[in-house]
Amino acid sequence: MANRERNQKILLELVKLQGNSRCADCGAPDPEWASCKLGMFVCLNCSGVHRSLSNRVKSIKLDFWEDELVEFMKSNGNDSVRTLHEKAVPAYYYRPQENDSAILREQWIRAKYERMEFTGETKYPPVSYTTGFYEGRLWKKGKDNTQFLKRKFVLSEREFTLTYYNKENESKGPKAVISIKELNANFQPEKIGHPHGLQITYQEDDRTRNLYVYHESPEEIVSWYNAIRAARYAYLKTAYPTGSDEELIPKITRKYLKEGYMEKTGPQQTEPFKKRWFILDSQKRKLFYYKGQLDAEELGVIFIGTESKGYSVKECVPKHARGNKWNQGVLVETPERQFVFMCEQEREQSEWLNALRQVLHRPMSPQDYTIEANLRYKK
Repeated sequence: MANRERNQKILLELVKLQGNSRCADCGAPDPEWASCKLGMFVCLNCSGVHRSLSNRVKSIKLDFWEDELVEFMKSNGNDSVRTLHEKAVPAYYYRPQENDSAILREQWIRAKYERMEFTGETKYPPVSYTTGFYEGRLWKKGKDNTQFLKRKFVLSEREFTLTYYNKENESKGPKAVISIKELNANFQPEKIGHPHGLQITYQEDDRTRNLYVYHESPEEIVSWYNAIRAARYAYLKTAYPTGSDEELIPKITRKYLKEGYMEKTGPQQTEPFKKRWFILDSQKRKLFYYKGQLDAEELGVIFIGTESKGYSVKECVPKHARGNKWNQGVLVETPERQFVFMCEQEREQSEWLNALRQVLHRPMSPQDYTIEANLRYKK
């Protein structure tokens, strides 16, 4: 058997091993590329980042592999590389998955192999997001317009606050001092229209408020994100002192289960349909709707309980629909009323039904009952 065939067979056997069968960086299954410098297996997307770092990468199926490189891969592997480069990853640091935005995957890889942030060695000066205090300027979208302006932000882990200033004259005081108790942050590059776009959501009185920000530097915006996660983690450890990391880490920040446009009619179901942007926050069991996808505040919010409490979700064909351009109906029923929505395509309808049912079928926690009661009290 020629060396090429023999070596390829060895590599294909190596990549099936438990530690190697997923990308070393994002966890994608069945990686087909490898870092010759580090001795680990990665997916196509992560291989591109390694290539940009001048780390030699090769296809395990298409490229020729020298004997010594194959031996190097055999003596290393994903688990061995993680032991060194992920030795001291903070519990709050977000470890990107295969479907996360490119900026998160890139900065995770750069943090591990270029900046060597997680080897356990003492850093001086310390890594910025580990200090408990973060200050800088971010481009922030105006509340009532599409213009982004540079604003000063200050994050204090000790105070559990995120503060921002709206005017150039900061001596007048902050525009807002935001408690991180209910704060969420997640990357939204497509929606914001910038590859580094970050959406920050928090409670303001009885409403939910959205801030849309970005920074020119990918490292800086991801550092902001992980600094927010560090502060949120510290808050959760204080609020739930007996909570384990397994319980608390999923609560630090969250991605929304489903977002997109649907048409919505009024409570009588005879009012004209209007196009609205919807966000399903599964952790809070809330379906928000907005006039536009970059609105600062919601027009309304619908709590999604369980079937035993009088909630249901199903397909529908409205009898008296008017003004609608779309025809794929979704009916959400609560103890108080019915909500009728229209999707543009059957695929969108199916995705919304599946997402809503996922929340509907999850048992309610004590915190969910509190959220439900608060929303009823608001009405």
